[in-house]
Amino acid sequence: MLHKWAKVSSAGILTLTLLLAGCSGNNASPGGSGNTAEPAGNVTSTTSNASATTESTQDTMIIARGGDSASLDPSIATDGESFKATQQIMEPLLGYKDGTTEVEPLLAESWSASPDGLTYTFKLRKGVKFHDGTDFNAEAIVFNFNRWGDPDSPYKFAEDSFYYYDSMFGPEDDRVIKEVKAIDADTVEFVLNKPQAPFLQNLAMPPFAIGSPRAIEEKKEKFKSEPVGTGPFVFKEWKRNESITVEKNPDYWQEGLPKLNRVIITVIPDNSARFTALQNGEIDMMEGLNPDDLVKLESSPELQKLTRPSFNVGYLGFNMKKKPFDDPKVRRALNHAVNKAGIIQAFFGGLAEPAINPMPPAALGYNPDVQDYPYDLEKAKQLLAEAGYPDGLPGEFTFYAMPVARPYMPDGKKVAEAIQADLEKIGVKTNIVSPEWATYLDDVKKGDKDDLYMLGWQGDNGDPDNFLYALLAKGNSNNYSFYDNEDVYQMLVDGQSEQDAAKREELYKQAQVLIKQDAPWIPLVHSTPILAARANLDGYIPSPTGSEPYSTVTFK
Repeated sequence: MLHKWAKVSSAGILTLTLLLAGCSGNNASPGGSGNTAEPAGNVTSTTSNASATTESTQDTMIIARGGDSASLDPSIATDGESFKATQQIMEPLLGYKDGTTEVEPLLAESWSASPDGLTYTFKLRKGVKFHDGTDFNAEAIVFNFNRWGDPDSPYKFAEDSFYYYDSMFGPEDDRVIKEVKAIDADTVEFVLNKPQAPFLQNLAMPPFAIGSPRAIEEKKEKFKSEPVGTGPFVFKEWKRNESITVEKNPDYWQEGLPKLNRVIITVIPDNSARFTALQNGEIDMMEGLNPDDLVKLESSPELQKLTRPSFNVGYLGFNMKKKPFDDPKVRRALNHAVNKAGIIQAFFGGLAEPAINPMPPAALGYNPDVQDYPYDLEKAKQLLAEAGYPDGLPGEFTFYAMPVARPYMPDGKKVAEAIQADLEKIGVKTNIVSPEWATYLDDVKKGDKDDLYMLGWQGDNGDPDNFLYALLAKGNSNNYSFYDNEDVYQMLVDGQSEQDAAKREELYKQAQVLIKQDAPWIPLVHSTPILAARANLDGYIPSPTGSEPYSTVTFK
């Protein structure tokens, strides 16, 4: 895919431009087919050349990223690329205030909790419709939560996993949510089996966006590629590995939103090609900027830099199901062998800090007293010798490197090559592979093909549970290292239900000490992601969670 794009990037953008030119101006009707007859030309050329105070005629935004979505049903998605699209189409009960992880009302107007923390009652917005014209109401909430919580749901299909539901609200034998009840059309009640400290933060996450029950029942497995929600944009088209198109919801409940008629989320795998497309005015926004292009971005009057609040971790994981990575001495040895400072300087332009723990310093309960494994090749060789490998590890190991730019890793393959060179210095040989994104995630989840893998995590809700439990709790489907420490697991479970903030913080600090000793990962970086956009784009507010609604975006 990388080679294909390198050859046809300009032609592909031009083709996309010609196809969309007729639907990018003021004549495009909201929710329409986009087949209006207009002169062919560059989509972004519709912007007025007048001063910034003149209203723009541009009503389509093209945003480019490095990889495609894995699914458009957020309840089964596990990757941020999927949520970038689904967040435009579907909405949860609660949301996050712009640029923060502070919870605010969304489809629920208000809520109350019982003193024991076991019952939450939500008052829903009245008059809200799904995109298929059916009513949003309490029964729709019940339908969705029952679907996610029932392992035998008729709307759970082969290979699908309601990962986030199991991760945030507990596995089948230890559910947080006991029952969801429709009190009346506009009131829904959640009864819990046990208190959960981050319950409201969890509800606001994109995976718990509410889909149309009728659409789920009728579309069945097709709902994964034809989502129906209540959001500001209506799903129009998904061309796999090319683009996702959404169009304005003319009946959206938030008055005056969205401001655009259409958004196209397109795929340009190569960072440099993506930036060239932005410079040429072929796209309006991009993620995954090469640090080398930052100077060009900041010096161009036609472009602007946007900074996403840093709340992430990029890491190298060990597949602990496979030898010799089941040995903690081997894992610690490799921790000593990776030059994090060199990686940050070479591939992040200094816009990152070395990671020590599996969660960022801004998270509640971060333990600043945990010491990192310093870059020390002699120490690495010593530990390998103690583990029985005085001449390095025998054989060659499969090293999965991300094929797409991520907020925590702008160029996974180049970083992997640097790590590969570091490991060779201590006698560890690797073979780097980078299958396309959906295959990559599936492979590392199963753990049959990889020995080492690179991934990362953009915090979903501002809570430490979303890092430590989500990524390192035993049995969790996002625990791609297959890490299993019973003491850590119990601390994380206790941290979920502990209502005393100080006690909860101490549990997470203790867990980080044990995790560091076990070394299931090499935590690499906490990055400050940079987004680049055309100078006339306005109203885009990057979120620390890695995805945000595009409803407030417009052009000056």
